[in-house]
Amino acid sequence: MILDPIIDLFRGQTITIPPLDGAFRANNDLEDALIFCDLDRVDNLGIWKNQTIASSSDTLYTFSKTGKAKELQKYPAEIIAIAVSASDDLVIALDNGQLLINDRKAKLPASTSCITAVSFAPDGTLWLANGSASNPASAWVVDLMEKNASGSVWKKPPEAESFSKVADGLAYPNGLLAENDSVVVSESWRHRLIKIDASSGKVSNLLLHIPGYPAKLSPTGDGCAWLSVFAPRNRLIELVLRETHYRYDMMSSVPRQFWIAPALSSDNSFLEPLQCGGMKLMGVHKAWAPSRSHGMVVRLDASMMPTGSFHSRANGNKHGTCSAIEHDGRLLVAAKGGNCILALPVSKTGESQ
Repeated sequence: MILDPIIDLFRGQTITIPPLDGAFRANNDLEDALIFCDLDRVDNLGIWKNQTIASSSDTLYTFSKTGKAKELQKYPAEIIAIAVSASDDLVIALDNGQLLINDRKAKLPASTSCITAVSFAPDGTLWLANGSASNPASAWVVDLMEKNASGSVWKKPPEAESFSKVADGLAYPNGLLAENDSVVVSESWRHRLIKIDASSGKVSNLLLHIPGYPAKLSPTGDGCAWLSVFAPRNRLIELVLRETHYRYDMMSSVPRQFWIAPALSSDNSFLEPLQCGGMKLMGVHKAWAPSRSHGMVVRLDASMMPTGSFHSRANGNKHGTCSAIEHDGRLLVAAKGGNCILALPVSKTGESQ
């Protein structure tokens, strides 16, 4: 009888990951997609002056219609986020905590040093996501392993001189889709989409139990949205996140690229975890194997429910999909782990034609 309460503490503690089924059903659409441009660690796609732009480390590029990259400008730190207003104002967030609006430094609150996403609402309000109060955006994996929830969301109306906080206590807000009266936020470490009311700061759930770590959001032409998922969830990583002493020992003694943690790319070194057992069999990397990295872009309807998705599976290399935009009838996807921009024709259902 004495043991029953102790046993009950562990009942229901099985580690479960949402399956890749329904709208998340796995496929090879990203792996088989046309490569629009090869670009090292490409990230943060946008449309500026009717041109496709993208970042790669500290450099901003534009592209011809055939995918030829042309350098636009270098910045003093890695580019973390991009936003473009209806009047083509260009906002660039850097890993050093700076926010540039048309190349002029914006005034920021002291606590916003980890800008992960920026987005303009139709009325011109600029929204900002601060991922963490203790780590820069480039140290996102540290923030996850520390299990932080110190992120916040801010806004600055066109007539305002400074940003005001709308919500905090968020587990790494990593993508924004702004409306006049609210903003949709992808919360990476809680694997969900939420909506935050612009006036009250009230948070409501939209989409829970995403089978990966959500990143940037972007609108479609018909009032829906695209969601990039930059890495998968798996049972081993979920187990490590529960083991505090093991996790901090790993962080202090193992090089960061070999942590049991999500990654933008994998299978690049024999020192990486997750290489034996179900991952490789007789030298063949299985598509359904557990993996630290993958590629996924999800089509969302107007209520932010998933209707379809594109994938690069464990045995592919178009991984680390941090950003996707729709332009000229195509979906452009930045595969940061795959060092390329992909182009897919898209139907209204979110499935490749």
